[in-house]
Amino acid sequence: MYYGYKYRLNPPEALTETLLHHVDTCRQLYNHVLYKLKETDEIPARYKVQGQLPDLKSWWDDLNDVHSKVLQMVVKRVYDNLSTLRAQKENGRAVGMLKWKPPQEYRSLTYNQSGFELKNTSGRPVLRLSKIGEIPIHLHRDIPENATIKQVTVKREPTGEWYATFGIDVDEATSEKPENPRDVVGIDVGIVKYAHDTDGTAVESPDFSDECERLERAQRNLSRKERGSNNWEDQREMVARRHADLNRKRRDFLHKLSNYYAREYDLVAVEDLDAKGLIELPGNSRNRAGASWGTFLRMLEYKCEREGTHFVAVDPGGTTKECASCGTETDKPLWVREHSCPSCGFVADRDANASWNILSRGLDKVGVGHSESTPVETALPTDTTSVSAKRVVETGSPTLKERTASAVSE
Repeated sequence: MYYGYKYRLNPPEALTETLLHHVDTCRQLYNHVLYKLKETDEIPARYKVQGQLPDLKSWWDDLNDVHSKVLQMVVKRVYDNLSTLRAQKENGRAVGMLKWKPPQEYRSLTYNQSGFELKNTSGRPVLRLSKIGEIPIHLHRDIPENATIKQVTVKREPTGEWYATFGIDVDEATSEKPENPRDVVGIDVGIVKYAHDTDGTAVESPDFSDECERLERAQRNLSRKERGSNNWEDQREMVARRHADLNRKRRDFLHKLSNYYAREYDLVAVEDLDAKGLIELPGNSRNRAGASWGTFLRMLEYKCEREGTHFVAVDPGGTTKECASCGTETDKPLWVREHSCPSCGFVADRDANASWNILSRGLDKVGVGHSESTPVETALPTDTTSVSAKRVVETGSPTLKERTASAVSE
């Protein structure tokens, strides 16, 4: 399987200047390639453009300072962006044309297949980059011995920090997914309760109000600075650090929660949500954006694949309205938090009812053997055990099951 491992770099001042020079040269090449493509009636194949790089070096001296593989990846980046733009147009989105990259929007370079080496010099790990030098690297976790490093991307974050992301291919046997999964779960995501599952666990949404307040304060201070001044640049980095701190904490929560479900269950059913479309809807869009449902579902999907767990995304239409016991649909405004079926009398939490419908659709979609009984008939838990987001973050995802088990035994 293919993974991305990210590490912090600590380049000295001299190497920082070299890195900045290489990144800016790549940016200029990106803009040059884009300009040439806009001049042509028919876009040539990428490999033809890459074949013109040696001719460019004959009059563009700065290109000789940069490794050839890095320059080839710049051309690939242009073509990848064009492909993404074309796909968005085909999907009906109103998109324009690719624009030139200013310095603040182009901050990375990529070595592919060659030109880099991870070394351990006198007990100190360094990343050697061809035509740049050896950069100290903080290896907070080991790269698996059975992994092959395919490429490395070096990026300067808006905070001013440098990171290296290794694209590695791990030679490992993929876990086989069970034909008849026993431990199955349906998950309904929300805002107040981030995840409500069919085992009766409701995970609260993380509270980032303090982090958001610090970010907003930093943004207000930035607006008072003269743009382009030293004070403005210092405050801009402060805003970037606040953004990075908030993003790290949010992703930490999502990683631990998705890791729990992928490891503890044989099948996980979720709604196939259009996260971007939901954000564009009027009303409460800020909370929906902060929930990062799309990121959570992507994490859950690749972790289920790694752990040999069935991941099923089902049609979200009507999961809240439909009764999990008899299938009768009942309209419920958002402020009504309890499902009460007028047909069969089944009463449950609104999100719990939705999670049962999601699980039922997931089992039908996979076509695995499962009981046709409803949650009422099988006496499965309809009560809710609340788990705070703080507990997920501080103690890790495995405690979710311990917390639920202890609550049930009580």
